[in-house]
Amino acid sequence: MKTGILLINLGTPDAPTPGAVGRYLSEFLGDGRVIDIPLVPRMILVNGIISPTRRFKSSAEYKKVWTTAGSPILLYSQELAKKLQERFHGDDITVELAMRYQTPSMDSVLEKMRKANYDRIVILPLYAQYASATTGSTLEKAFKVISRWYVIPEIIAISQYWNDEGYLQAFENRARSFDLDSYDHILFSYHGLPERQVDKIYEDRKCSNHSCEAEINEENKFCYKATCYATTRELVKRLNISEDQYTVCFQSRLDSKWLRPFSDEIIEELGEKGAKRLLVFSPAFVADCLETTVEIGEGYDELFKEKGGEQLDLVPSLNSGDDWVSALEEMIRRRLPDHKTTEAPR
Repeated sequence: MKTGILLINLGTPDAPTPGAVGRYLSEFLGDGRVIDIPLVPRMILVNGIISPTRRFKSSAEYKKVWTTAGSPILLYSQELAKKLQERFHGDDITVELAMRYQTPSMDSVLEKMRKANYDRIVILPLYAQYASATTGSTLEKAFKVISRWYVIPEIIAISQYWNDEGYLQAFENRARSFDLDSYDHILFSYHGLPERQVDKIYEDRKCSNHSCEAEINEENKFCYKATCYATTRELVKRLNISEDQYTVCFQSRLDSKWLRPFSDEIIEELGEKGAKRLLVFSPAFVADCLETTVEIGEGYDELFKEKGGEQLDLVPSLNSGDDWVSALEEMIRRRLPDHKTTEAPR
């Protein structure tokens, strides 16, 4: 069967300028699954307050990570798609890349795929843990575009893969380059969400009633908080990290009603208690970006040192590493019954 693979990452401004950053923020934060309040107050908040005030500060932050070739998250994603295409050489499979926000747009890439007349399309958002604001928004957009096609092929959507062997192995591989025993504490810092967004997963609208920190069960299997904790449990088991050596926390909050504990507050607390060396994982990001390189690698490093710490190291993300390419290839082949799986070296 003629198959199209669509990889989708979150997105990036087209340039590290206030104008381009403002356009990106307006599209991103204007999404009703990202800021889940009614349309009119959302537009007033985003276009009247957030975008006009944050575009200048965010532009300065983007300039820190921008390269002569462009935005790191786009470059890593493009290289990932290129390498994955090479793995399917000889198969009737084409790999495409789109961004949920900005360029390359989902509209333009899906139109290209419509014209290619595939028998089936595999949609793979590059977020390991399901959240309505990321995976939910991405799949909703894809389905909305595809619903307008006259001919709709078979669609396979991969909604999360936090427990995928290849994904976990790739993060384990990154961690093995560090002497874990040399750190006073290890943080698993995930991107934050408003508490109300995880509450909406449940019939009783209360995440706190569902043992999300301790287990994955039938009720919480699509709860972002639950899968973040579950991802951490899998990784610490593989890396033989004891329970008292690590903390799960959440970064990038906008207000106090976001998932706790907050990463910056944990870092301050550890510094004040005498910790000198911290190691930070950020498994919600499969490509290094502003939130990892700048927020953690620069901002949290400075914060830790202000509180008496000496060194904060960031475990690199999966980016376009060959082991991550192998994991994605295997993940996709498992869903294509007419394409045999292959265990490439990890």
